[in-house]
Amino acid sequence: MIGTAWNVTPAEMAADLPCDDLMPNAVRLDRAIAIDAPTSIVFAWLCQLRVAPYSYDLLDNTGRRSPQTRSAALTELALGQPFVRIFGRTHVFELAAFEQGRHITLRSPRGSAMARFGAVSNTYAVSRAGNGSRLHVRVLFDGPWLAGQTLALVNLVMMRKQLLVLKKLAERDAVILRESAHLHDDLALG
Repeated sequence: MIGTAWNVTPAEMAADLPCDDLMPNAVRLDRAIAIDAPTSIVFAWLCQLRVAPYSYDLLDNTGRRSPQTRSAALTELALGQPFVRIFGRTHVFELAAFEQGRHITLRSPRGSAMARFGAVSNTYAVSRAGNGSRLHVRVLFDGPWLAGQTLALVNLVMMRKQLLVLKKLAERDAVILRESAHLHDDLALG
């Protein structure tokens, strides 16, 4: 199937992720990106997915820009919370599992508009990689073959954009954090 993998390593492809337990026989899509930011910042940005898609805002957020600053309140997670608001009002996922600082696992709620095409579950897993982080996303789809083919291609485009936006925002925050630490060090020596 075209579009099942983007920027993933063989180890990431072979990794077990929490969403695998939710849908063991589903079509699997893997995407990943290296981010020059600590895992804590990357994870905080994943929590922001509660309110916006961080992809092509003109398409999936009715032209509204996804928030460019983090809200600390959004890092307070609870199972069942709605995630990924699209069109400014509709949430397409709910939080199925999470480990603070490590992963969020989402699934399409039963009866949702998205679930009409098939069940979807995904895990956003962040890990330390060198001085930065690696964000690996696995999307699972259990539905009709044609819908799976379409999802793979659409998801490749949308998820790639989402990961690039999250990378940009996390790296920007990491630069601010480093500059703040240097300023603090300079003042302490001063």
